[in-house]
Amino acid sequence: MNIKALTLFIYSVYVANIFVSCEKKKVEKFNFTTRFEQTKGIETATYDETVNFYEALAKEHVSITVYDMQKTDSGEPLQLITYNPDRSFESEFTKDRDKAIILINNGIHPGESDGIDASMMLMRDLAEGKINKPKNTIIAVIPIYNIGGALNRNNNTRTNQNGPAAYGFRGNARNYDLNRDFIKADTKNALAFTNLFRTVKPDVFIDNHVSNGADYQYVLTHLFTQHNKLGGPLGNYLHTSLMPRLEDSLGQKKWDITPYVNVFNNTPEKGFSQFKDSPRYSTGYTTLYNTLGMMVETHMLKPYKQRVEGTYELMKSMIEIVDADTKNIINIRKENFNHFKQGDNYPLSWLVDTTKHSFLSFKGYQGTFIDSDITGKKRLKYDNKKPFTKKVKYQNYFKPKTSVTIPEKYIIPKGYWNIINRLKHNKIKMSQVKNDSTVEATLYHISDYKTRQSPYEGHYLHYNTTVTASKETVLLNKGDFIINTDQEGMRYLVETLEPAATDSFFNWNFFDTILQQKEGFSPYVWEDKAKELLENNPTLKEEFETKKNKDPNFKENWYAQLEWLHKHSPNYEKAHLRYPIIRVGG
Repeated sequence: MNIKALTLFIYSVYVANIFVSCEKKKVEKFNFTTRFEQTKGIETATYDETVNFYEALAKEHVSITVYDMQKTDSGEPLQLITYNPDRSFESEFTKDRDKAIILINNGIHPGESDGIDASMMLMRDLAEGKINKPKNTIIAVIPIYNIGGALNRNNNTRTNQNGPAAYGFRGNARNYDLNRDFIKADTKNALAFTNLFRTVKPDVFIDNHVSNGADYQYVLTHLFTQHNKLGGPLGNYLHTSLMPRLEDSLGQKKWDITPYVNVFNNTPEKGFSQFKDSPRYSTGYTTLYNTLGMMVETHMLKPYKQRVEGTYELMKSMIEIVDADTKNIINIRKENFNHFKQGDNYPLSWLVDTTKHSFLSFKGYQGTFIDSDITGKKRLKYDNKKPFTKKVKYQNYFKPKTSVTIPEKYIIPKGYWNIINRLKHNKIKMSQVKNDSTVEATLYHISDYKTRQSPYEGHYLHYNTTVTASKETVLLNKGDFIINTDQEGMRYLVETLEPAATDSFFNWNFFDTILQQKEGFSPYVWEDKAKELLENNPTLKEEFETKKNKDPNFKENWYAQLEWLHKHSPNYEKAHLRYPIIRVGG
């Protein structure tokens, strides 16, 4: 073969290789049509498909980035996907940013997969320019929060739900319901979310769900965080601006929406109250940091295709509203961080305010109670061939039931590392006592509480907790933690460290060791010491005799008498029922 022929051969091989390479690239080009779209709204993406989709989208578009955050109970990391043409982690999450951030959470209950599919299409359409690109807003998405539940795929556990064909399970890798875990943070999922949330610091938070409950005409319902509880200018903005603008935007697109229908085994036309989201729930937790929070609750009986498309349109409307009002939202949020100050009264629990209410033009179905073929008792039956539109009373105003003064500081003994770790995940600022010392402080003793009789998310939750407070000189040990309340996490601190708060660490059983006495007495030994105690304390003896005379049960119970005397002696341990976290100032 001559040189010319050899050169021609080599060139032809080179061209052929290029052609094969190009063909290979064509074959390997990622198909961004989601499983939901490919199956015409019948199926939802698996966990692996979702991860692969976003990783491919990030490779294709510089506006999309995938961040692996902390690991969850499944062993897989919680992922954060962002849409932001200004590409850098610092520019996205810097403290002094001029863009709003919307954080969208999906798959907290993986059987409620509507948001998973809707967010995939939303982020793709933003990256590809198929919908209007926000100029002032960064979109951040958690593709699947409950990864363990998503991997536990089945097609029958969502008893009430109309599709998709298969889906994940409600419990996570350790069978926790993650939408009860935001405060107690028993799971790695919750700790990973806390770290992510406190890094991103979103202005608006959307948690995508599917409802259980009544039947009605709507595909979409919204569950905004309770505006009185959010409070201040931010609560007013949510109630009078953000929520009605979202409702109006969706109405113009023929996607009617109503507040979450908070009834169980009853008909909505009798009226209902707003759901109050305490900090165990996602929007209750995000409220503690003055984030405008809402849950999307699509209706379980509507076709899956409609539910996903409605979720997509809702998120798109929210982006448009926030993008047009970015500066205002950022400023109101900053203002709301000053709504509560040290020394102010802070509400710990809430009641429906029956003196105020709203009316909804509610689109429902006629519901009647008929005889059950199974039980022979009455059962609820809706007739979707009999739709109606009725004026329905909606109780969406709340008022404080109990409150507490915000102290200047909380001091936490260093031995309570489980509490300190949760505060650190929430990026709470703290310092430590440098030397053993004393301080004038307020101490709590637990005076009463009730406890659930059945397990609830790994706990036997306390409620109706009351305390008695006293001023004392308290010994502080070197290394104890000092938490100044004048910081971004003020509301988080009060809601977790005040025992009487609904979702306090006390009520979640973090301090149950103080409820049990560690030291006791043998009656035959204590009898002699108790006699000596009474002989040396005339006032105590008089009190003891009075109690016996007024309380027949006490008079007939010899052990109760000895125990009463023991608790009124120096032998009684100070730790019993004494709440170990103290308040300074306020």
